[in-house]
Amino acid sequence: MSIASSIQELKKELPSGVKLVAVSKFHPVEAIEEALAAGQAVFGENRPQEFEKKARALQDRGVEWHFIGHLQTNKLKMVLPYADLVQSVDSEHLLSAIDDWGRKNGKVIHVLLELHVAAEETKQGFFEEEVLDIMFRADSYRNVRFCGLMGMATNTDNEEDVRADFARIKAFFDYLRDLFPEYSEFRELSIGMSGDWRLALDYGATMVRIGTAIFGERKSA
Repeated sequence: MSIASSIQELKKELPSGVKLVAVSKFHPVEAIEEALAAGQAVFGENRPQEFEKKARALQDRGVEWHFIGHLQTNKLKMVLPYADLVQSVDSEHLLSAIDDWGRKNGKVIHVLLELHVAAEETKQGFFEEEVLDIMFRADSYRNVRFCGLMGMATNTDNEEDVRADFARIKAFFDYLRDLFPEYSEFRELSIGMSGDWRLALDYGATMVRIGTAIFGERKSA
């Protein structure tokens, strides 16, 4: 199936309030251009150098860029000038560095806080109590806008485990929304990828991050 056909099929299934983030990592600019021609405007990348290169190549094309990978503080200058949303803020050290960069460069950075719920220890992210502590101090991050949570379910074929992870993220997201109603921009829940996005819809996903189901297997490592 072509990139355009894959996007059309996905958008038929996605509810109107759910944003499709096409994960274009490891795929060439030409693949993104094909997706753009099919009406897809939101793209996710997870490597700073690749992100910067593609963002520069597609300047003024109306692309909404999301950074979705682990971001080291020494790579901020490759990402923050171009990112409409950093989905993967996974440490307070990174959060502070983003805030500092925004202050020095006169930009407010929109972010999601990455919640760690998966069984794998290798996955990045905050625990619930850490997110709660940050949200109580949210006003101190003057150049950051907290827009919601991002999370990944455990990499397993057991649907009940995946559902349990998504349910935990959704419950915490709702708790934060109730606790901090003053943060009206805190409304995005980015859960679900190519293998589990349909399940994520059952748990209130407002964004799904889909790569392989659009672009096929990655072209390079």
